[in-house]
Amino acid sequence: MTWRMPAETAPHERIWMAFPREGEVMGDSSAAREATYEAWTNVAHAILPFEPVTMVVDPSERERARRLLSAEIDIVEAPLDDFWMRDIGPTFVIDDETGALGGVDWVFNAWGDQGGGFARDALIAQTVLAQAGATRIPSLLVNEGGAIHVDGEGTVLVTETVQLDPGRNPYATKERVEAELARTIGATRVIWLPRGLTRDYEPLGTRGHVDMIAAFAAPGVVLVHDQPDASHPDHAVMREVRSVLDEAVDAAGRRLRSVELPAPSALTDAHGFVDWNYVNHLVVNGGVIACGYDDPVADARARELLGEAYGREVVTVDAREILARGGGIHCITQQQPAAGGARTDGPGAQAPVAGADGAGR
Repeated sequence: MTWRMPAETAPHERIWMAFPREGEVMGDSSAAREATYEAWTNVAHAILPFEPVTMVVDPSERERARRLLSAEIDIVEAPLDDFWMRDIGPTFVIDDETGALGGVDWVFNAWGDQGGGFARDALIAQTVLAQAGATRIPSLLVNEGGAIHVDGEGTVLVTETVQLDPGRNPYATKERVEAELARTIGATRVIWLPRGLTRDYEPLGTRGHVDMIAAFAAPGVVLVHDQPDASHPDHAVMREVRSVLDEAVDAAGRRLRSVELPAPSALTDAHGFVDWNYVNHLVVNGGVIACGYDDPVADARARELLGEAYGREVVTVDAREILARGGGIHCITQQQPAAGGARTDGPGAQAPVAGADGAGR
């Protein structure tokens, strides 16, 4: 089989998420815990008008999930440690010859071996793949879904500080990583970005996930985080990232066109410089679910830019509580492509909403 990861714009069968469970990420107050449940639930409900949602729920959260979630959301019970489905779940792929659905089961070691307590999360990919009826593609690469972004035509964006992280892959070289990405997701051109956002290198950060800084809107078109305020350290970070993208060539030999997504106006919170961005959005069938930051001007501008880039309806969901936990809307979701679907539906196409029958029922 020849496996290929479709672009996020290709038709989906459904979106997978994981329901929050009590633990360190949720905070130490009842208000923080309730805000976490609300944020994840709001994202799931925003997706539902566009396509089906399946939620993996830890048995300890069974009753709460059934109370908070729409009856239209499928629930799959499985033990969880955390709830970042993009990272703990599989990366779905399609066999170009048969249209069969597969999924890469990366090694998950808590974002570079940053502490124990994630043994159950390391098994979630297998659970999801079994529910989806997808072929499991095992990999020895320590990697997460938020660490890659593809154009569907063989190009993948990664960051040097993730796949080459000594805490993840101490013996990796670029050549070895590229060979494994070719085998598992069909990557023929790997674009190595230097690093991620500043806050991502704090304890329990991902150490540079690419889905916080750059995302393909279409082959040859990259949406890029822009921090225009020179007092914010990410201003310099993104200049470095842009310098690489400006010289990059994709799998088809094209020079990339970058579209900047300006950051919201807030620069700091109680813990320092924020990593708020609009790159960390989710493309769904006929729409885009975008992060919002209670910044009417910046949120509206992001909706406009994302709408122009994708030719789809853009729905904003307040993501401040998600960012406070260490990620964004893209980080808590994972798309399952429609098996046998087209290679890409293009930046302006409106993909049909997938049927409600399938995994998780």
